[in-house]
Amino acid sequence: MAHPSTPRPRIALLLVAAGTGSRLGSETPKQFLSLAGQSVIRHAAARLAPEVDLIQPVGEALPIAAALAGLGHLPVVAGGATRQASVLAGLEALAPHAPDLVLVHDAARPYVPPGTVAALLAALEHVPGAIPAVAVADTLKRGGADGHIIETVPRAGLYRAQTPQAFRFPLLLSLHRAAPTGATDDAAILEAAGHAVALVAGSEDNVKLTYKEDLVRLERTLLGTLIPRVGTGYDVHALTEGRKLILCGIEVPHDRGLAGHSDADVGIHALCDAIYGALAEGDIGRHFPPGEAAWKDANSARFLRHAAGRIAARGGMLANADVTLICERPKITPHAPHMIAVLAEILGVDPGRISVKATTSERLGFTGRMEGIAAQAVATVLVAD
Repeated sequence: MAHPSTPRPRIALLLVAAGTGSRLGSETPKQFLSLAGQSVIRHAAARLAPEVDLIQPVGEALPIAAALAGLGHLPVVAGGATRQASVLAGLEALAPHAPDLVLVHDAARPYVPPGTVAALLAALEHVPGAIPAVAVADTLKRGGADGHIIETVPRAGLYRAQTPQAFRFPLLLSLHRAAPTGATDDAAILEAAGHAVALVAGSEDNVKLTYKEDLVRLERTLLGTLIPRVGTGYDVHALTEGRKLILCGIEVPHDRGLAGHSDADVGIHALCDAIYGALAEGDIGRHFPPGEAAWKDANSARFLRHAAGRIAARGGMLANADVTLICERPKITPHAPHMIAVLAEILGVDPGRISVKATTSERLGFTGRMEGIAAQAVATVLVAD
């Protein structure tokens, strides 16, 4: 008689993001700094989201919600005065959802190498806790207050602990409720209670953002895992009386505007198609059907924000975008800096990654006869797959 298969455990991610990052010397908490086109915390969440069923962030609600927009997560829980208190707050919030296992992860660790979570979950089949760790390779010295060496510390058997740390949820919650303060990680709470915690192979790339030098190293690591994908877009609209001319997100003074269901911003429409094309996600009409009343006279910035959100949802970043407007009039060059600034703001990237330029068709065709305006765009997107 065949035995029924063991059901898959319900796994929660506890994303601890309550720190201030004082050692980094930044006014912005380190988990919200931009790294390879996205915030540090978003990188962390996006890498672990496919491995879990629930995400419970802990920290300041508004910036966390903004950073994780588009990634499904439970309501943010406020952190405590210490890391230990923050973890307990997150565990209590998870308790009604009754997960079987929990991964506790520092939001300041944006890169979790492939295979780490699988190794942790495999270890939990035999012990109640497991952590990734790297053996200490350097010679260790204990120093005194005067800056002199007191002794050399044997490094045999010493490891540097990393996150995510994995535990059986009910046990971790009960131990946290009873634990005295002072634990610097969650494994220490199990250790103090006499429970076994396994070590699995960590990675030198699983860096916790602490100092400015870490930003450079982490960006190199993250960019090295992303694949460049290029998309192109093209759009055209006829000029008509009685409408404002909206191009690349701004109103351009002109005697006519562009005809269309939305605001008919050819520049943004072409750019959206380029981004969707790079992601292999169709075109703007697939996401915003032109016949739907909801998009009547809509501001095309809404479409571009959606395209930017699709990049973020794939854990990617916009490397650059180039838009060319094709028309005899109006003159585009005087307005290009403003257009670039607006597009960059919508996309959440540095203006240096955006180009807007114009050309004519030498009075040939419908653009040459000033019957309409065309636009073409190219976008390069870096994504994980």
